[in-house]
Amino acid sequence: MSIQEILETIASGFSQFSFFYVIDIILTAVLIYNLIVLTKGTRAFQVLKGVAIIFVVTVVCALFDLTVINWLLNSLLMSGLIIIIVLFQPELRRALEHIGRGAVIDKARDSLGESAENIINEIHRAVLSLSKRRVGALIVIEQKTGLEDIVSTGTRIEGIISEQLLENIFEPKTPLHDGAAILRAGTIVAASCFLPLFDDTTVAKELGTRHRAGLGVSAISDSVTIIVSEETGVISIAQNGKLTRYIDSKALLDSLKSIYLAERTGVFGWLKRRSTDGRN
Repeated sequence: MSIQEILETIASGFSQFSFFYVIDIILTAVLIYNLIVLTKGTRAFQVLKGVAIIFVVTVVCALFDLTVINWLLNSLLMSGLIIIIVLFQPELRRALEHIGRGAVIDKARDSLGESAENIINEIHRAVLSLSKRRVGALIVIEQKTGLEDIVSTGTRIEGIISEQLLENIFEPKTPLHDGAAILRAGTIVAASCFLPLFDDTTVAKELGTRHRAGLGVSAISDSVTIIVSEETGVISIAQNGKLTRYIDSKALLDSLKSIYLAERTGVFGWLKRRSTDGRN
C-alpha cells in the first residue's frame, strides 16, 4: 500500500467520525479509570489485569486470523466474566456502593452542628480510658452506607453518645460487651452487634477476631471502625478494608474530627499518611 492510499484510508475514517464517537470514547475511558481506582489494592485488580491481557491477546489473534486460539480465548472471556462476578461479589458490591453514595449528602452528620465537638470529645475520652484499662472494644461509626442489617443483629439502645455509656457497654462480664457498638450521627444505635469477618489471608496472624470483624465491616461499607485490643490496649482504626494500628491520643482526635467535622482531607487520607510510617 502506497503512502497516498494510507492517507486516503485515514481521511476516509475521519470523514465518518462523529461527535458521538468522542463522547463514547471519553465515557469508556472514565469508566475504565474509575474501575481501576475502585479495585486497586484488591484481589479483583489482579484478576482485571489478567482479563485485560487475555483481551489484548484475543485482538491480536483476530488480526492474524488464528481461528482456534481466538475461539478459545473468546470462550474464556465470556465464562470469565461470570466467574469474576461470583468470586468478587464483595469488591463489586463495595464499588457499586461507592458509586451510589457519591452524590449523597450526609444530612445526619451535618445537622449535628456545635454538638459534633462534644461527640468527638466523648468518644475520644471513652476510647482512651478503655485502652488504658485494656478493655476490648469495637466501635463502628456509620457514614453514608447504612448498617441497618448489622444493627438488627444486636440490641437496640438509641442512646446519646457519652463516655460513660460507651465504657459501660464494653465493660467485661456485662450483657452487651461482646460484639460491636454502632454509632450513627450523635447516637449509639445498638450494641452487641455481629460483624462480618475479613477473610483476606494477608491479614497478620496475631490479629484476633475483633480486628478481623472491624476490617470486615470496613470492606463492605464506608464506615470507620475503632478497635481497642483487649490484650495490649493498642488502638487501631479500620477503613476501606485497611487497618492502621498504634493510634495515639492526638491521632485518634484528628481521626474523629475528620469524621464528624467533615473536613475535606477525610479520615482515609489521614490513615494513608499514617500507614507509611511502617507501624501497621
